[in-house]
Amino acid sequence: MKGGIFIFKCPLCGNEDEKFIGYRNGVPYCRRCISFRGEEALDIYSKSTNGFLYVPYKLTDEQNRVSNQVLENYKNDLDTLIYAVCGAGKTELVYKVMEYCLAKEMNVGFAIARRDVVIELSERLKQAFKNYKVVSLYGGHTSELEGDIICLTTHQLYRFEKYFDLLIIDEIDAFPFNGNFALEAFFHRSVRGHYVMMSATPSKERIEEFKGKGKAIVNLFKRHHGKPIPVPKFFIAPKFVTYFYLVYKVREIIKKNLPLLVFAPTIEECENLYVFLNIFAKGGYFVHSKCKDRSKIIEDFRENKYKYLVTTAVLERGVTLRNLQVIIFNASSFIYTSEALVQISGRVGRVKDATDGEVIFIAERKTKYITEARQTIIDANKSL
Repeated sequence: MKGGIFIFKCPLCGNEDEKFIGYRNGVPYCRRCISFRGEEALDIYSKSTNGFLYVPYKLTDEQNRVSNQVLENYKNDLDTLIYAVCGAGKTELVYKVMEYCLAKEMNVGFAIARRDVVIELSERLKQAFKNYKVVSLYGGHTSELEGDIICLTTHQLYRFEKYFDLLIIDEIDAFPFNGNFALEAFFHRSVRGHYVMMSATPSKERIEEFKGKGKAIVNLFKRHHGKPIPVPKFFIAPKFVTYFYLVYKVREIIKKNLPLLVFAPTIEECENLYVFLNIFAKGGYFVHSKCKDRSKIIEDFRENKYKYLVTTAVLERGVTLRNLQVIIFNASSFIYTSEALVQISGRVGRVKDATDGEVIFIAERKTKYITEARQTIIDANKSL
């Protein structure tokens, strides 16, 4: 009640904004999280006590420094933001704190915005945490909700209330988590212990948030192999000229037998661009979020069955491929923020013995985001 007036507060996401409150048969409901409904209570799961952490390679001194600090922060009741450049090996940075919690039979979760990355990450966690049960949870794959480590999309967090003793979330700046009131509310609602957020491009607001009480920021501005992030090159010209330049670069990269991702801002432009490119450069394909067989297309690309892929932001993150080259077409589109351009650029040069590669922004004009993205990468490289 406020001043004698009844105020509805959503029990799931905490929304009180009247713009997002509807009524059905006189009963209020929340429109912000109406699509999230289902089982929320969990039975007690018997935790594994004989698991162990296995990492088949040595972490760098910088990675060890960060992972030790994250663990100390957790022990000291601090939530942590890991601010680390693309290719720094962010996943490995939380292994120690995960191991600590698992040994104490705590509930551990690892959340990511996108389903494809959840599937890939789950396999990595199974390899690292031997004899622990890793459960994958995403839309259409929700039959099993209990395990030692629950790897899930941010949408699935609504199922858990005050459940996770340790909740890690990667790619906090990615769609659809970034700026989503309901998903952020689900995240905080599901934590009963402490959390770790990770990003290569956190917002200024997020950085300020973690300067507050009970929180800490840990930085890692060096890739795991210690080499610089390839700095993007620009090609700025009228639209019709950019198409001719794109064909030239695609054919040049194909001749070198190097894998190539060509990013387009929208699904429609992705498909149209592939149709155009296929006239002059055979052997490629396209993929976006509405491709039903996108997992197979991506896997075929990894296995060199395609010489190039035209793609949308669906491959903006979570892709590590030896000798990968990247072209961002129509980079001046409003779709591309500086954070998105940095993330896409970060796909290149991630493998230890293949640290070079081309990143090319093709655009009609040089936007402030294009300039900011390039400068961000240059600044990150200065810390080497």
